[in-house]
Amino acid sequence: MALFAQVALDLPLKQSFTYTIDPEMAKKVEVGHRVVVPFGKREMTGYVIELLDAFSATYELKPIKRVIDASPLYGRQTIDLAAWMSRYYLCSLGEALSMMIPGGRRELGLPALEVEEDLSFARIEQLSDEQDAAVQTILRSEKPMYYLYGVTGSGKSEVFLRCAEAVIAQGKAVIYLVPEITLTHQLAQQVSSRFVNKVAILHSALTPSQRLKEWKRIIAGEVSLAIGARSAVFAPFENLGLIILDEEHENSYKSGNTPRYHARQVAQRRCQQEGATLVMGSATPSLEAYSLMQDGTQVGALHLTKRVAGGSMPAVEVVNLALEKSLVSAALKQGIKATLDKKKQVILFLNRRGFSYFFHCNSCGYELHCPHCSVALTYHKKSEQMVCHYCGYRTSPMRVCPECRSVDVTYSGFGTEMVEQEIRTLFPKARVERLDTDSAKEKGHVQKTLSEFRQGSIDILLGTQMVAKGLNFPKVELVGIVLADSGMNIPDFRSQERTFSLLVQVSGRAGRYNDQGKVIIQTFHPDNPAIQYALAGDVEGFYHEELVVRRDTAFPPYSRLINLVLRGRNQKKVEAETHKLEELLNAASAYIPAEVLTSGECPLEMIASNYRFHILVSAKDGSSAHHLVATALASYTPPSAVYLEVDIDPLQLL
Repeated sequence: MALFAQVALDLPLKQSFTYTIDPEMAKKVEVGHRVVVPFGKREMTGYVIELLDAFSATYELKPIKRVIDASPLYGRQTIDLAAWMSRYYLCSLGEALSMMIPGGRRELGLPALEVEEDLSFARIEQLSDEQDAAVQTILRSEKPMYYLYGVTGSGKSEVFLRCAEAVIAQGKAVIYLVPEITLTHQLAQQVSSRFVNKVAILHSALTPSQRLKEWKRIIAGEVSLAIGARSAVFAPFENLGLIILDEEHENSYKSGNTPRYHARQVAQRRCQQEGATLVMGSATPSLEAYSLMQDGTQVGALHLTKRVAGGSMPAVEVVNLALEKSLVSAALKQGIKATLDKKKQVILFLNRRGFSYFFHCNSCGYELHCPHCSVALTYHKKSEQMVCHYCGYRTSPMRVCPECRSVDVTYSGFGTEMVEQEIRTLFPKARVERLDTDSAKEKGHVQKTLSEFRQGSIDILLGTQMVAKGLNFPKVELVGIVLADSGMNIPDFRSQERTFSLLVQVSGRAGRYNDQGKVIIQTFHPDNPAIQYALAGDVEGFYHEELVVRRDTAFPPYSRLINLVLRGRNQKKVEAETHKLEELLNAASAYIPAEVLTSGECPLEMIASNYRFHILVSAKDGSSAHHLVATALASYTPPSAVYLEVDIDPLQLL
């Protein structure tokens, strides 16, 4: 009977802690249980990772207060994966486990899915030759990873689902990852009819109690397929056979909190550890994935070149906004009118929510920024407030300049709210709906809107990122990109890649079932290479040019980066700590082939009243960059009130 338990805590401390187990509690405590333990003056949730019969200490050990779970939530496999994450992402074992394990205390079931009868969800009986060849190649599993590289609408989902069916028929389990919660819902409807009562759903919009219920269904063996966004990669299957990573290029697969893991890297590790196959897919692969496909040693590239529903790729037109009087150009107006006259649907895309986002005094040049962040406030007309999209700060709109008291002030720039108002004015009879982070806060709004749009009861769907990804609407003939420039001016080496992939992905929502699809791209920079390549539909051309630029500048995939961000409320203290850590890194770089590229304020210097400084480390290979940072951090601990975030392979440097 074990008398001691080793417990990992969600703290940035590299060690675990030992607690005693009371004799009456001994039968209740197992590896895989969450427990409540005293730590300093507070109580914390801990994760039991080891039971010991004997332990000697020079100090008095504290007892476990209580056990949270009736049965274990994780096993040795999950602990091993957390230990790998701890080493790779330079975080503690407890931080990794708390990211993986649901936080709920009681189990709560999910509402039943309404499975819609819809052509776009129906199983395709006859696969195309390309699809069939892809399925056969994946199931032979001659390589550990495959990439399904196909134009939008080429039937990637059907290939994924056929592979899932075959793997489940062999008695193994499947994890299916999608980048957005909206896609989770669409996919769950699609697969529930194929794998009746065998599907678990895991994503961040579920309550902790709902996630716990789904997690326990997986442990109990009731489920063969888990669907979800990023965190579903941790689904506790014992007999994993396949992980599917749809829309691999998406940034949302990367966690924004410690540990800053990427679901693709964790999926690769799990497949390697558990003998499963990883299948990724996208019409616009990340540049890293594209270069791996070109290399061909680790990743098998599978091409889908034709749209399976018979639709041809849409015609694309670029409009120069500098020559237009309104934010909805004459060409876009005409296109919307023609589409609505044919009783077809329109998607309008703008990657900026709110009404307008730039307050400017024409007399003295004053610009209104958030007092806690280095960003302009966005005006939201519906709530009549200026809002910071980083920290949530709100204030009333200004009519007078606070610096010089001039009333000659303007709000410029435009967001989804302003575009919605303009479209409602231009097309008063059309049924218009907006889908962005603001409208998605209303419970059930996203599912209701997408369902109504699919059924044809909404004519024009206006949205941000949410409408760009993998959604399949048979009646959409026109896609309008209201402003293609919003991501171009960001000081980030990936901005061109992001702009290009977004244009191709949004364009891919048009004309999936006929030859009438049209895309209108509005921009102030019509000659930008990302726009020109998207206009020509030349994906390969864009990748080749961008790879040349990356090679010349020694950015990924020709190098590996680690971004160290220090933040705190005392600017001088954060700056001093940045210099101290930089010196440690420079000292270690004398014998490790990696270097400090830059050190100083982050492009977004302040967020939520925290001053932010960063150090960017670069090396030709990942192990050298990792070795340098791990060596420096071994002799560095940030003082209280200064926080350090380690971002391995950062996706943005803001």
